[in-house]
Amino acid sequence: MTTLSQLYKQKDKNGTGTTVKKTFMVPTDELYLEEGSNIRPVEQEHAEYMRDCWIDGSDLPPLSVEVTEQGIKIIDGQHRFIGAKLAIAMGHDIPRIECRDFVGTELDKLAHMAKSSQGKPITPLQRAGAYNRARNQGHTSAEIARAFGRSVADVETHLQLLSSGDVLIGMVESGEVAATTAIALSREHGPKAGTVATESLAKAKAAGKKKLTRSAAIPQFSAVKARQFIQSIVDCEDAIVLPPEATVILEEYKAFLKDAGQESGS
Repeated sequence: MTTLSQLYKQKDKNGTGTTVKKTFMVPTDELYLEEGSNIRPVEQEHAEYMRDCWIDGSDLPPLSVEVTEQGIKIIDGQHRFIGAKLAIAMGHDIPRIECRDFVGTELDKLAHMAKSSQGKPITPLQRAGAYNRARNQGHTSAEIARAFGRSVADVETHLQLLSSGDVLIGMVESGEVAATTAIALSREHGPKAGTVATESLAKAKAAGKKKLTRSAAIPQFSAVKARQFIQSIVDCEDAIVLPPEATVILEEYKAFLKDAGQESGS
């Protein structure tokens, strides 16, 4: 059986377009993690899973690293590294770990961590934190969106989550409120959002629910009934006197109906 290595060595003869992306076997004790640099906090359960992968001899991807004055800093792969350390502590020999150079800007590093297929999915708050770090580095929302492969609206929305207040942020972290609900509450109630959320969550729990849904947090009047009411005003318009503000809305509604009718008939 021909290996990729053999295929590559004979590329002048066989015309393959295969290329080599170098990795390096780095001594485990030369690697280090910089506290607070990763956008994900360390999760012990995931680290222990990686420990078991090392012990079982699973084929793990290389760590992404950069060489610094302190040694070789891990950019991506903290749980793989911690898992290796745990396996070593149990008596398993892991003298070296496969690594590859990370080449890119500080913004690229943040985006790489967020998009890593080996890392646990990041939470909305962790994503918001990564966006905020990028913003503090001086990057615009458009630059951040492009680097992370997301939309500008996604960046702005997550950044707003960080300004929704400690109460709402705590509820999001605990899973009692979805990030989108927290943002909606913040937009609707401003500084009072935390108090409103606390009271609404208490009512939800009293009703046997574990989370505060958006519909419970921000009740909406039936759109169907609202349209029916406006239509009833249109039908008896000549019999009542409307205030100026209502008259403006009524005329806008008539224009809407006219345009909608033209579109459906075209």
